[in-house]
Amino acid sequence: MQKRYRTILDYGEIEHIIEKSRFIGYAKPIQNEEEALAFIEMIRTKHKNATHNVPVYILGENNEIQRYSEDGEPAGTAGTPILDMLKREEIKNTVIVVTRYFGGIKLGTGGLVRAYTSTAKLALQKARVVDKVLYHVIRVRIDYSLLGKVQNVLLNGNYVIKDTVFDDGVSLFVYGRIDESDQLIKQIIDLTNAHAKIDVVDTLYLNEEEGLLINK
Repeated sequence: MQKRYRTILDYGEIEHIIEKSRFIGYAKPIQNEEEALAFIEMIRTKHKNATHNVPVYILGENNEIQRYSEDGEPAGTAGTPILDMLKREEIKNTVIVVTRYFGGIKLGTGGLVRAYTSTAKLALQKARVVDKVLYHVIRVRIDYSLLGKVQNVLLNGNYVIKDTVFDDGVSLFVYGRIDESDQLIKQIIDLTNAHAKIDVVDTLYLNEEEGLLINK
């Protein structure tokens, strides 16, 4: 599993007018090809009278699946530059559809590339580009007497405490990036003179935006 990769958080939609043509951009995170194809078909059905519905999607740790179409636009002017942009910005597991209603003014090759790429980028911005980062959920089991010390270390180290369970002792469930977990565990062992019981109870991807965990 990759330690981190870029994708989008939510569904995004944007509309704007370029030289009287109406461009509508749609973006959505996907986990498999079936989701991508269903989304593309939904947009095509919604805009069955549009001049073009340009689909692009990219999937996999190493971009194993890459699909695009110009949907009747000149070669290299619609789906191709959108796919190139996704690869350049290292955005994965994403489907984009850009719909165009022709307004009567031809944009030329360069104008089409700019129009489709800018619409796709605006849709990605609406969908919010995030980093999916691999985290451990670390359980720290301690006596009540050590709680204040351990909490201070965690908070000062900008670790996120997912949950705290109180019974005859205290169990803290802490999010730690997978490449920082050993350092955190060693720090707690040293702080408690090895009186903490520590284990990894889960490994999962969490969302980061500008280096900070976000709740969604």
